[in-house]
Amino acid sequence: MSANLSESLEPPRVGATLQSLRQAQGLSLDELSRRAGVSKSMLSQIERNQANPTVAVVWRLANALRVELSELLSGASKPAAPAIETVASHATPSLASPDGLCVLRILGPIDLAGQFEWYELTVQPGGALESAAHEPGSREHLSVLGGELEVSAGAISQALKAGETARYAVDGPHAIRNRGSEPATALLVVLHP
Repeated sequence: MSANLSESLEPPRVGATLQSLRQAQGLSLDELSRRAGVSKSMLSQIERNQANPTVAVVWRLANALRVELSELLSGASKPAAPAIETVASHATPSLASPDGLCVLRILGPIDLAGQFEWYELTVQPGGALESAAHEPGSREHLSVLGGELEVSAGAISQALKAGETARYAVDGPHAIRNRGSEPATALLVVLHP
């Protein structure tokens, strides 16, 4: 068999198309699973190209998404992004420090990670978000919404009150600490070069 012939025998990969269609319609994996009668774990595997669905599954997915079967199989047409994309509060991922005193809610879309990231940061009294150096030229912008925080970048520290913003280089070790007695909240933006 020639390389071209064996490549043409490869089943279509519908993962990226399925994910694009689902997201464009604002559907969660749970909602699409319910509509199509396909398990959430199977949907997740299909979207990550870890499983190739049967024709019956693709047909159910196409019907649930209200698209032609050929659109899902071809992957040729990418739907336009919705005019307004909404992410429910419960669907916003978050990360907590091991001690639970710092929580970062990831507000930016995953496709911008490593370029432009923004978070809602909550730091309990005594909590610290300590970070290793990012790539050269990286900067953070921290806007305190409530409470007080202290930012350290290199050997310099600066206290911030509600309403204040600090902009600083993060190509060295840096930290955000709550030395006060009340929880503090802030918006944290990370810009990568």
